Amino acid sequence: MKYPLFAIIACATIGQLQAQQNTTAPAAIDYSINKVGSNYLFTPSKILSATPVEDQCKTSTCWSYSTLSLLESELIRLGKGQHNLSQMYVARCAYTEKAITYLRMNGNHSFDQGGEGWDIPSIVSKYGIVPESVYTGLKNGATRHDHSEMIAVLKGFMSALVKRDLGTYSENWIPAFEGILDAYLGPIPKEFTYQGKNYTPQSFAASLQLNMSDYVALTSFTHHPDYSHFVIEVPDNWAMDRAYNLPLTEFTNTVINAIDKGYTVAWAADVSEKGFSFRDGLAIVPADESTIKKIGTDNAGFNDAGAKKEGNAFSQPVAELNITPELRQTAFDKQTTTDDHGMHIVGVSKEKNGGTYFLVKNSWGTGNALGGYFYVSEAYFKYKTISVMLHKDAIDKATTKKLGI
Repeated sequence: MKYPLFAIIACATIGQLQAQQNTTAPAAIDYSINKVGSNYLFTPSKILSATPVEDQCKTSTCWSYSTLSLLESELIRLGKGQHNLSQMYVARCAYTEKAITYLRMNGNHSFDQGGEGWDIPSIVSKYGIVPESVYTGLKNGATRHDHSEMIAVLKGFMSALVKRDLGTYSENWIPAFEGILDAYLGPIPKEFTYQGKNYTPQSFAASLQLNMSDYVALTSFTHHPDYSHFVIEVPDNWAMDRAYNLPLTEFTNTVINAIDKGYTVAWAADVSEKGFSFRDGLAIVPADESTIKKIGTDNAGFNDAGAKKEGNAFSQPVAELNITPELRQTAFDKQTTTDDHGMHIVGVSKEKNGGTYFLVKNSWGTGNALGGYFYVSEAYFKYKTISVMLHKDAIDKATTKKLGI
């Protein structure tokens, strides 16, 4: 990818929610609407704790931001406090793993910035993890991430390597590759001090007591059998890992039920639809697409998915498409649903007209109407989701039995 039950009154702010549920979202935002002046009215049934919104800047490391946000919420859920884990440490380690795989495939494989949520468990298991304060991935006084030059250099290096005669490259290529990463992101810390204790990346990961094998990926497509375990055919799945396949209704209900049980969910989805507007705090699938149109490029760094759009649909609830498994599959097969972006689902709300919406934490900074969060309709989720990742205990036992988990 590139990119306790409670009730509240309509005018409740996130500050009131924070008092009741210990959320760490910004305190001055009204989560009962998607933006000022909107006629949408949301009543949260569950909003779970999350660490502050961050900005991936000019990188395609959303997969790292979203899944580490999931793990940070898991630490809060387990009573281990609030920790800010280093997205760039994971991304750096992943670049090395991608390079090894790319070379083994003789260049006939993906090598880019993108990845999948399930990359994190394998990376953490092998390389450990560090806090953000220990490894920022920023050098020379930089305050914002930009991997564009670095990935160009890395691609050039790997392209030259695979053009050599098979078997003629030396073992020096790995330290040379690591040297490029050191130059742009900084060397990996072998030891560090955090909250008064000394750690290595591996010992710090162990201290968090998160079992990486507890996190599983789910999806819903008809080109593989229900309840099978298959490799999702998207370019950023460089690790060729697998997700469990559920029927669409069961898939959607599994995520809703997970939130209700207190588990947040990492979400990979297409964000290129007309109905996706991070600026307006909303992602929907209007039955009548003429209710929305783009009116220019965005000036706040939200990429095309956050482009300026206008139309009543972002301010006035409209009828949405009925999303069927067949419609979803066709969009995937025709590549109108693509693996664009990773985000973090932290809540579920009901809109006054009866629709279910997910509250999603993004990694594009706090400059939109909801301070970096936005609402996603159930229809949009069904239509445009590639996969989710969550703790296996969040899944109902009847479903885990069918999946063989």
